[in-house]
Amino acid sequence: MSFRVGFDVGGTFTDFALQADDGRLLTGKRLTTRDDPARACVEGLRELVARAGFDCADLAQAVHGTTLGSNIVIERKGRNVALLTTRGFRDVLVIGREKRYQLYDLFIEKPAPLVPRSRIHEVTERVGFDGQVLTPLDEGKLRATVRGLAKEGITALAVCFLHAYVNPAHERRAAEIVHEEAPDIAVSLSSEVSPVIREYERTSTTVINAYVMTAVRDYLERLERALADLGYRGRLFVMQSGGGIATAETMARFPVRMIESGPAAGALMAAAYGKLTGHADLVAFDMGGTTAKLSLIAGGRPQTIREFELHRIRLQPGSGIPMNIQATDLVEIGAGGGSIARVQMGVITVGPDSAGADPGPICYGLGGTEPTVTDANLVLGYLNPDYFLGGRMRLDLDGARGGIEAAVARPLGLSVPEAAWGIHQIVTTNMELATRVVSIERGYDPRGLALAAFGGSGPVHGCRLAQALGIPRAILPAAAGVTSAIGLLAAEVKFDLSRSYVTRLDALDAAHLRRVLDEMIAAGSDVVRAAGVTDPLTVVTTADMRYVGQGYELTIPLPHGPVGAAPAGALREAFDAVYAHRYGYSDPKAAVELVTVGVTVIGTGPEVRLPDHRPAARDVEEARKPDRLVYSPESRGYVPCPIYDRARLPVGGRIEGPAVVEEAESTTVLPPGTVAEVDRWANLLVSFEEG
Repeated sequence: MSFRVGFDVGGTFTDFALQADDGRLLTGKRLTTRDDPARACVEGLRELVARAGFDCADLAQAVHGTTLGSNIVIERKGRNVALLTTRGFRDVLVIGREKRYQLYDLFIEKPAPLVPRSRIHEVTERVGFDGQVLTPLDEGKLRATVRGLAKEGITALAVCFLHAYVNPAHERRAAEIVHEEAPDIAVSLSSEVSPVIREYERTSTTVINAYVMTAVRDYLERLERALADLGYRGRLFVMQSGGGIATAETMARFPVRMIESGPAAGALMAAAYGKLTGHADLVAFDMGGTTAKLSLIAGGRPQTIREFELHRIRLQPGSGIPMNIQATDLVEIGAGGGSIARVQMGVITVGPDSAGADPGPICYGLGGTEPTVTDANLVLGYLNPDYFLGGRMRLDLDGARGGIEAAVARPLGLSVPEAAWGIHQIVTTNMELATRVVSIERGYDPRGLALAAFGGSGPVHGCRLAQALGIPRAILPAAAGVTSAIGLLAAEVKFDLSRSYVTRLDALDAAHLRRVLDEMIAAGSDVVRAAGVTDPLTVVTTADMRYVGQGYELTIPLPHGPVGAAPAGALREAFDAVYAHRYGYSDPKAAVELVTVGVTVIGTGPEVRLPDHRPAARDVEEARKPDRLVYSPESRGYVPCPIYDRARLPVGGRIEGPAVVEEAESTTVLPPGTVAEVDRWANLLVSFEEG
């Protein structure tokens, strides 16, 4: 019997899911090994496969999700990276955007360039906006520059020439010269990584690809070797930021595409839970040990964007590091179980820095000294110190109390429970603000959505978050702590491509548009088929459009099938409809222009199957564990609270809050005013009393 596995590396925990041919779904969780994440992956897989009674030789597919790329960028761990750019454009990364994301902030923060100016080298060449060569490439000087970079120890090189998205000839020749003069230097070309307009964003995307390339390549090669040593003979697949998977070989060439791979898998699975429970529109809330990720599911699909910002400052658009990649439209904030709580200027602050897995929260007993959200939830009685990770890890309650007292309670003159509740409430408020960004700012009223809360910490905070936003329904999946790993098994093989074609609709060349789309469809199909997928393939095409004179575009779905002889009318009609939905109005008289066209090629694959819940108990009371004292803000103190074993809860069983539901991967907190019902897959469907 064959089986598939998905494993997702987070900042604190590495999560595992195994689906057997007979439908069995097994999960696992272990601390991430920060020095070498591959070690935790291999150890966890070996343990899970043995528990399932299988042999790795029968493993049919391995799918991996990781935040390795984003961590390298955020923590500035990239080394020996340089940039080649057109003469006169050396300072594109420093200048960035002219627009300030906070107009009146005199102390505005901007992300520093990933490549220092000393490693940005100008090349004599120039291509016009129409693709005409204005200045030939000076190959002699370029060869001298490349030899100098090799002597400096440069290992990765980004090449971004002006208007290379129209005519990539100079970039391709530059890559040939680098290979001839310094074959050990890895090269990223903007014409391959990001062939779209906007010089700053295109340069930034190409630089990030080069910045993480060698580290990601080495990591994936090491992981593939380790899997082969276990007996796996298939290919390693990696989740992309846009929600599909591709081979490790493809991701080694385009690592920028996997910057947000883990969160994308969680959003995919949230959409699947929404489909099962009849909620096509919902907010996916994924709170792990290091961060919280929020994304919008509309019409049953995660919303995607073609420009993604990493490491935003204060959640402000325009404050992060931009990338022109297909990505799940999400907001990520430093609000996880390991987020550190402090007192600053007389108030409690939480995050964005995290204790991670090493040293971890104080209660882990691994050397952590600063109190975290997990420490606060333990002190509040929400977590069971004897049943963390299903009892495989005991938490230090006294240590958590002492840490919160010293760092938060005593400086503010609060009791330890009051300080712990303050930490819990602050982090929930931070996530409330982020939820408003992905719902209200996208044109969706939270009161008309559901909330799918998952991740190790998501179900602890999910119900309070939904209550604060007026969300009427919450979906708390079974095995919520490993939802992203399960989502990896639900992903299709997919590859996205974009290319700029700037033209007013009234001057659109339908034949040229068809050629551009055909070339991208062929390239994407080659990548998908190289992953072992056979026909039929699904192709989705889109267009980024705007009113003439605007600076930003909306992504518009293109009609299915070949582009006709006169597609301008259909494009205009679709644009007006999407614009009116987003902003409440459209102007049918204003001129519209096409900016970028996109293609997504999708290969069908096996689907994840959620097994029917077969509980050990016949009624809710049989699933009850001993009560314990849990902090209630409504009572301003600890009150006895019912505790339930999730694995024993019967299908159709109802639980009224306040209550706590425990499982190996996470803990669910049901505050007063909630009613939870168990469905056939052991998900908790929570409704809230009005008022």
